[in-house]
Amino acid sequence: MVEHVYRRAKMATSIDDLLVATDDVRIHRAVTAFGGNVTMTSPEHLTGTDRLAEVSATLSCEIVVNVQADEPLIEPDNIDLIVKALNTNRSVPVSTLRCPITSAEEFLNENVVKVVIDSSGLALYFSRVPIPFTDEPELAVTTNLYKHIGLYAYRRSFLLELANLNQKPLETTERLEQLRVLEYGYKIQTVETTRDSIGVDTPEDLTRVRQIVTSGA
Repeated sequence: MVEHVYRRAKMATSIDDLLVATDDVRIHRAVTAFGGNVTMTSPEHLTGTDRLAEVSATLSCEIVVNVQADEPLIEPDNIDLIVKALNTNRSVPVSTLRCPITSAEEFLNENVVKVVIDSSGLALYFSRVPIPFTDEPELAVTTNLYKHIGLYAYRRSFLLELANLNQKPLETTERLEQLRVLEYGYKIQTVETTRDSIGVDTPEDLTRVRQIVTSGA
């Protein structure tokens, strides 16, 4: 899976280099075997954001994109969207993606992270539970309800600062790293995309992704 994500991400036009950061020697060997760029990081990190910050401390770029290895269907254009968002809105330190929810099942699924935004597309909150509340979830597809796609672009200077901030209750309760940004009062710019991605959180997700890749859909 990591090789598929790597090759998809490399197709983005807005990135200069690509690096896999891992604390698992098996992943290091797999990436090395297909010729990818990889580095080992500390096994003590509590989150992927902290791991990313360790690597970012050795870089000189202004923007760092976090592509998670459980997004094998990631669209290269989506990477370009969030990089553009940071270049356009210089007042925000983080950008990410949202996608319209297409079914009541998706809206109620705790593995699908929902995001509520303001009129400028800034994130107000992320949650695994259905937000905003509706007693008619079957209408989710007809209203502006969004799910979050776990792809982030950070200003490198902010990422290094973020890694030094302690986790707060919302992040640990929801198990969502991006809530640390909001809990400390920073802004996250969200960008809408119609190019959905499937995060592999369950065996069923993996089966679905394999079927899509095999069919070429």
